[in-house]
Amino acid sequence: MLDEIGAIRQRFGGCQTLDDCVDEALAAVHQFGFHRLVYDYTPVTLDIDGTLMLPSLLMLRNVDEDMRLYWFDQGYYRIDPTQRLAAQTSTPFFWDLDRKSETDIRAFLVDDAEPAVRYLRDRDQTTGVTVPIHMPGGGYATVTAICNAGDLELGRDAGSIARLGLIAHIFHENAYAKFDATAHKVRVASLSRRERECLRLCAEGYSAKQIARVIGRSEPTVVMHLSAAAKKLGARNRTQAVVRALHYRLIDL
Repeated sequence: MLDEIGAIRQRFGGCQTLDDCVDEALAAVHQFGFHRLVYDYTPVTLDIDGTLMLPSLLMLRNVDEDMRLYWFDQGYYRIDPTQRLAAQTSTPFFWDLDRKSETDIRAFLVDDAEPAVRYLRDRDQTTGVTVPIHMPGGGYATVTAICNAGDLELGRDAGSIARLGLIAHIFHENAYAKFDATAHKVRVASLSRRERECLRLCAEGYSAKQIARVIGRSEPTVVMHLSAAAKKLGARNRTQAVVRALHYRLIDL
């Protein structure tokens, strides 16, 4: 096993870019009979209302590019059964969109998931293995390898699933180091540097008057920044704005 880990690390260690890493991941899962790959990442798993946060990074290989439109603009990511299950487990799992199939995903094949399920069925993306990756700091990623509908036994093989899990984690470790700044930002309205600064000081217990002294601006200016941040975050007041900014990891204490 140590030799296998070393070989996989060496394989990804030579990748220079994020795209290189994803291409190498596709080549690695292809050895197990999987022909398509989906990789996504977000700094926060759940939105403030408890729904799945839309990923800040989505990488596709041999998958229709219109998936971005549906998963983002139509919100299919939030109702995708594989993502709903992945958010609740840290164990790699095989999935099959057939309601009669005995897989854990069956519990998530509910009526409100039907638009996403229909999209996947129409594109012959009905079976695969998903590896959830929950990072210590709250970041969340999934690596999904998709096989042909007829390759059910291939996807169910416990040994293959375990190796896919190992590949996915080592791949993500290398890919994560190559993210650009946008990948580390949640898909919410962006705050200015001054708005984040005022919210951070507010979170530390400073009043608007005290914040004004710290940043060298007038109190009305500070209030303006806090109000603007609250509006962008959909918060009713500055306290709720601080809570949301912390949840979205827009500020650190």
